[in-house]
Amino acid sequence: MNLVERVKAILLTPKTEWAAIEGEPGDPQFLFTNYVAILAAIPAVCRFIGMSVVGLNMPMVGTYRVGVVSGLAGAIVQYILTFVIVYVMALIIDGLAPTFGGIKSQPSALKLAVYSMTPVWLAGIFSLIPGLAVLGILGLYGLYIFWLGAPILMKTPEDKSIAYTAAVVVCGIVISVVFGAIVAAIG
Repeated sequence: MNLVERVKAILLTPKTEWAAIEGEPGDPQFLFTNYVAILAAIPAVCRFIGMSVVGLNMPMVGTYRVGVVSGLAGAIVQYILTFVIVYVMALIIDGLAPTFGGIKSQPSALKLAVYSMTPVWLAGIFSLIPGLAVLGILGLYGLYIFWLGAPILMKTPEDKSIAYTAAVVVCGIVISVVFGAIVAAIG
């Protein structure tokens, strides 16, 4: 798997790319070291640079910057939690599949969790300039990619894939809030 080609294909032709991904093994070590480790670094590094080097321009206050040590610590925690979130989401995807007529398959669930996060990680580039960070909302395209991949990888019926996607999204929001609280408590 060529990383650039996979990213391009999952973004531009997700339906056909899911068919190719279906036939691949869902080896956690391979997915985490060759895909997650690289792409998850984008938002962590960009946020660090954006908040600690560039800074946030605030009217009548000036430019606000996070200290380098705090920014670096935050980037490291964000990077590590990304791996945890992807793994926990794969467990949820696998656990919910039978509820929506799908099959349990941990390798397929992990592939679905990993590859559907691609737009989120790439949208992290907007954190380089804190004023543009709101454009990170473009990462929501990952929901569409997930919705297309669920019937292929988890074998959920087409008519239940929207509900399945919604259930996974709600679980993802809860997990994000919990992990956000953990990061806030640490920082």
